[in-house]
Amino acid sequence: MPETLPPVEKKSLENNIFKPSISGLLRRVETYDPHANLKLIEDAYDLAASAHNGQLRDNGDAYITHPIAVASILAGFRMDVTSILVGLLHDTIEDTGITLADLQNRFGEDVAALVDGVTKLTRLELQSDRTKQAENFRKLVLAMSRDIRVLIVKLADRLHNMRTLHYVQRLDRRQRISRETMDIYAPLAERIGMDRVKTELQNIAFAQLEPEADATIRARLNFLRGQGADVIDQISKELTSLCAEAGLDDVDVTGREKSPFSIWEKMKRRNIAFEQLSDIMAFRLIVPTRDACYMALGAIHGAYPMIAGRFKDYISTPKANGYQSLHTGVTLRSPRNQKIEVQIRTREMHDWAEDGVASHWAYKEDMTPNERETMALSGIFGKNNRKLRWVQDLLEILEDSEAPDEFLENTKLELYQDQVFCFTPKGQLISLPRGATPIDFAYAVHSQVGDTCVGAKVNGRLIPLRHELQNGDQVEIMTARGGTPSPSWERFVVTGKARARIRRFVVAQQRQVYIDNGRVAIAKAFRQEGADGSEKVLEGILKELRQASVEDLYVAVGNGQLGPKDVVNAAYPELKPAGRAPRLVPGLSPRFGQSLLLGAGNIPARKKTSQSNQIIKGLGVGIATSFAGCCRPIPGDSIVGVIAQSKGVTIHRKGCQNLASFSENPERFIEVDWDYDAIAKRVDTTPYTARLSVVATNEPAVLATLTNAAAKSGGSVVNLKIVNRQLDFMEILVDVEVKDLKHLLSLITSFRVAVGVMQVERVKG
Repeated sequence: MPETLPPVEKKSLENNIFKPSISGLLRRVETYDPHANLKLIEDAYDLAASAHNGQLRDNGDAYITHPIAVASILAGFRMDVTSILVGLLHDTIEDTGITLADLQNRFGEDVAALVDGVTKLTRLELQSDRTKQAENFRKLVLAMSRDIRVLIVKLADRLHNMRTLHYVQRLDRRQRISRETMDIYAPLAERIGMDRVKTELQNIAFAQLEPEADATIRARLNFLRGQGADVIDQISKELTSLCAEAGLDDVDVTGREKSPFSIWEKMKRRNIAFEQLSDIMAFRLIVPTRDACYMALGAIHGAYPMIAGRFKDYISTPKANGYQSLHTGVTLRSPRNQKIEVQIRTREMHDWAEDGVASHWAYKEDMTPNERETMALSGIFGKNNRKLRWVQDLLEILEDSEAPDEFLENTKLELYQDQVFCFTPKGQLISLPRGATPIDFAYAVHSQVGDTCVGAKVNGRLIPLRHELQNGDQVEIMTARGGTPSPSWERFVVTGKARARIRRFVVAQQRQVYIDNGRVAIAKAFRQEGADGSEKVLEGILKELRQASVEDLYVAVGNGQLGPKDVVNAAYPELKPAGRAPRLVPGLSPRFGQSLLLGAGNIPARKKTSQSNQIIKGLGVGIATSFAGCCRPIPGDSIVGVIAQSKGVTIHRKGCQNLASFSENPERFIEVDWDYDAIAKRVDTTPYTARLSVVATNEPAVLATLTNAAAKSGGSVVNLKIVNRQLDFMEILVDVEVKDLKHLLSLITSFRVAVGVMQVERVKG
C-alpha cells in the first residue's frame, strides 16, 4: 500500500495545496459575497479554535486546520454564510465540550440544527462498526431530508478527510474509510450532481482499496501520454474549427483523460482489457444555448462516424440528479482513427454537472442575503421537485427497513445509478437503475402500486414480472384489490425501495405465522396441565420472560426461542418437575459418530449436513446438494438446481454449457437461490473456487504476474494449466479462490490490467 496519495487532478476543487487560515477564508468568502457577515464567521472560528485547543490531526497539525479547510471547500462552492459557519463548527459537539444549546444561543437555531445533523451519533459503544455506520447514516438521511446543506457540509468534511487519509497509519482504518466513501459518500455526491467531488472521492478511495490496479492504470496512462503528448490540444483545435464552420464561434473546448477509477469501472462493466478501451480521452464542449448543443452535435456527427450505442441525450431526459448534457462517441478522421467521447452542454448545465445542488447556493449579485436564505428551502429544493425525490425514497426505505444494517444495504442499492428511463401510460418519466424490472417500476410509482401489482405490460405486451426494462419502455402496471407482494420478488428486484418494502411484508407475514403457531402451542401446553392460560395470566409473566407484549411472547414460542412448557412453568412455578436429568459436563460430551450408553439405548450418529444445502434457498430439508464442478458456481451467480438420480440436487450456474444436456428433461430443473443471510453467518470461511481462461503473451513473467495480481486482490491461485502455447501467446486455465462474485470480478479486472494479459474470461462449463 503506497504511503502517499496520487496527485490531485487538474480539475480538483482545490487547485493549490495551501495552509488554511481564517484570513484566507474571509477573503475567499468576500470575493463572491461582499455583503457576508464576516464578523459572524470570525466568531465561529474563535469558538472552534478555543474548543479544539490542544487537539491534533493525524499529521500533527492543530485540529482547527480541519474545520478551516472544510469551510474553505464550502467557500469554493460559493455557499451561504450559514454553511460556512457549520463547516467551522461541525466537530464541536462531537469532539469538544460545546453543547447544542451553546450553538443555539450564539449562532441561532439553523446553524445548531445543521451542526447536529452533521454530527455522528454517540453512545454506540456496544454496537458493531457496521451498526454504528448504519445508525449514523440513518441520522444523516433524516437531517438532509430537512435541509440538503447537511449533506453538502458532510461531503466537504469527507473530502478533506480523504485528502489527508495518507497520514492515517493503520492500513485497515484507511481501507475501512475508503470503502465507506466508495459505498456511501461518492454515490451521495453523484445524487446531488456534485461530479467533481464524486470523482475525487472515488479516485482517492480507489488508490487505497486497489493500489496495484491504480498504479498499473496510471503507468499505462503515463505511457500513452508520452506517445501522444500533444494529441489533446490537436483534437481540441479540430473540434473548435469544426464548430466554427457550423457557425458556432463562442465554444469552449476542453479535453481530459478518464480518471483511473473510471477506467477500472469501465473495464469491469464492459468485461474488456485495458487495450480494448476505445475512449480513454473525453472532450467537453461548452456552448451558449440549448439549441447550440444540438447544432454542435450535428456538426460532429456530420464530420465523424458515430460509435453505435454511444449516443445519450440527457438534455431531453435529464438524470435523476438534474444532470443535463449530450454524450456521444465518434471515431476521428484517418490517419489517427482515434475513438473519443464528446460531451456537449451549456454553461448553466456545466455548473450543475460540476457542483450540482451546491451551484444553486452560489452567490448571485442581484440577490439579498434574505432571498438566498429563503431559496435554501424552496424553489429547486421544494418537496415536490423531482431532483430531490430520491431523498423521499430514502425516507420510505428508512420506514420499511427493520434494522439499521438492512437500511444501509437497501440504501446502497438505491444510490448506485446506471440509469434507464421508462414511461407510465400517461407519459410520466420514471428513472430506474439498469436491470430494473416492472416490480421496481411499480414501487417507484407508489408503494401501494408495488404491493398490489399482479402483472405488467411493456409497450402493450404482457411480460413476466422479472423482465428487464430498457430505455424508452412504456410500462403499464396491473393491480388487484387485496394483492400482496410475493417473497420471490426479492430475488430479482434491484432497487432498495422495492426490496425494503417486500422484505417488510415477508417479515410481517412470517411474524403472523409465528404468532399463530405460538398461540396454539401455548394453549395446548396449558390445556395439558389443566391450568388457566388466558391473556391476563400471560401478561403477568411478560417481565419474567423478558417479552414486551403477549404478541411478542407468541412469536418467541412460535420461532422456538421459548418452549411452551417454559411459559406454563413461569405462570405456575408449582408445576415445575421436582428433579431434572443430570447434565453432561460440556468437556465430556460425546462426539457424533460415537455411541453413548444411557441405559435405554445408544444415541444414533448424526447425519452429515451438506454445506451447500445450508446456503441454498428453495430446497426441502435434508435434500443432499452439491456444486457442479463444470461451472463452479459462487455466491452472486444466477443458479439453477438439477435433480440428479440418487445424488440429490446439483447446483449449476445458469450460463453453464452442460445444462443443454438436460433440456429434454425440464422436470429435473428446480428454481433455487443463494441464502445470503446464511452465507453472512457462516463460521466456516472456506473460499469458493472459480475457473478462468486467460490469454497472455508467451513470456515467463506472465505466470508470476497472474499469481501476484491474484494475491494483491485478496485471492489465490490454486491450480494453473497451460492448455495451448504458441510462439507469441498462450492460453491458460487458472483456478482461483474467492469469497463471492464481487470478489471474483475485482480479481478478473486485476488480471486484465496486468502487463502481458490480452483476455480474461470465466469458464462456462
